[in-house]
Amino acid sequence: MSTVRRIIAPLVVFLFITGIFVVCTNYVQRQINGIKVAEKLTDTDPVENAPPIVAFTTVALGSFRGIVADLLWLRTIALQDKGQYFEMVQLASWITKLQPRFTGATAYLAWNMAYNISVTFSSPEDRWRWVRRGIELIRDEALNYNPADPVLYKELGWIYQHKLGNIMDDANLYYKNQMATELMDVFGGPEPDWEYLAAMPDNEDQFKKHFNEKSPVWKALQDSGINTLDALERSFREEKKLPGKFTDKLKDGVDARFVESYLRSRWLKSKFKLDPKKVIQINNKYGKLDWRLPEAHAIYWATLGIEHQLTKEPDVSCERMISQSLADSFKAGRLLVFDKNNFKSLLLAPNFNIVDAVKKEFEDVYERQKSKSFLAAKENFMVDAIVSMYNFGKYKKAEEYLLVLRKEYPGNPRYRKSLEEFAIKEWMEDAKDGSMKQVMGIIDGLLFQSMYYLAYGDAETAVAHEKMAQNIYSYYRQSQSASLNRVGLAPYQEIKAKIIGSCLTNFPKQISDSLRAALEEQKVLNKEDKGISKEKKD
Repeated sequence: MSTVRRIIAPLVVFLFITGIFVVCTNYVQRQINGIKVAEKLTDTDPVENAPPIVAFTTVALGSFRGIVADLLWLRTIALQDKGQYFEMVQLASWITKLQPRFTGATAYLAWNMAYNISVTFSSPEDRWRWVRRGIELIRDEALNYNPADPVLYKELGWIYQHKLGNIMDDANLYYKNQMATELMDVFGGPEPDWEYLAAMPDNEDQFKKHFNEKSPVWKALQDSGINTLDALERSFREEKKLPGKFTDKLKDGVDARFVESYLRSRWLKSKFKLDPKKVIQINNKYGKLDWRLPEAHAIYWATLGIEHQLTKEPDVSCERMISQSLADSFKAGRLLVFDKNNFKSLLLAPNFNIVDAVKKEFEDVYERQKSKSFLAAKENFMVDAIVSMYNFGKYKKAEEYLLVLRKEYPGNPRYRKSLEEFAIKEWMEDAKDGSMKQVMGIIDGLLFQSMYYLAYGDAETAVAHEKMAQNIYSYYRQSQSASLNRVGLAPYQEIKAKIIGSCLTNFPKQISDSLRAALEEQKVLNKEDKGISKEKKD
């Protein structure tokens, strides 16, 4: 018996000590794992919001995911070298799913599709397909797995600001037109009632709390044969409105508006990932933006990038994106003329409602970043704003901004001129060195003013404004011959016809009728039509 005890006693002690070590090791391992997850030092934990395939590859493949992703990268490079692009869409999605935390790779893949691949195609439709796919890779996939990654928000905002908002791509008008078309389908018109959309339920459970089981909404669903809310939503997105067989059964217009707004809110969040509450915050901060245009979306995503940044100091790239996009929204932030079947007819105008907000944004960012580049950007913006406001008859506000520049730069003779002298000099400088967007803003503004004066019977001033527009147009066209890389202006008669059409549509009825009478008296309308036809033949 004593021999057995001598054998068992050490074994028990050994097992006891081993058990203590196992417990301690397990505790320490849990602490280490917690630190790794908290500090994002590992990629093996399942990603939030991940679909089954992502959860499977993250857990099941483990470290082998990197090897598979590398092989897909090599395949992607080989396909691009051969000009075989279409398989790359699926490969990019797989790479994102295999390494959902590797956001730098996703950002590059998206940029590659939106920029490098898109320009290999000549048709605007093909280019737009690749630009949109680049947006979707970040917005619909990568951000779904990494909703707190500021880099992705910045990269997404950049595509909206630079690729869609800028004019360097020949197909930029097509991009803007397609974007506006898609958004207006979701909005149900030029813009939705943001406040009403923001008050909509977030999901079906909340929707059912609003409409109890005795509500006529459910009876209308049954009587129309649609039966379920999901089926109604699918039909709504196909028809872009509530199905007639449903509204015929639902007689209550208030209920119909609520149902429609609920479906539009869900569509907006699922397709464009826009939260109406955040849109309202941005509009309240900067002024009413036109959310059919890319600059507003660049501001939206840059704002989210700042909110999700890891450091306390605001990200300078996102702040610069917001200030630049605001400045661009001022210059051409209102969609005046839109035809989904003719993208070349798209016409933009300045958004004067945000001018003070843009100026303040430059000042606020300078205070946070202490970078003199923002002061220089503010000065340049104010110069452009003065000219633009003068072009469109905002003389009082233009004078106010000129006085601010005189006060802030007392030694600069540039700002000692009268408002008219200052505007004329800047016109000629912009026509010589400016971008097409700046020149178009000047020409559009002068023609707008010309129509305005003509409507009020001041033909002499109207002629003077149009003559200046023609001179700037001719001056810029001549300067284009020295730079083949510049995107050309549309024919002058076409530009003028667009402005006339916009003025006749948007002026108050009395002024519009007066303008129409003046144009008919001068036989301008028929002349413009013939001029456009002739220039298109040439």
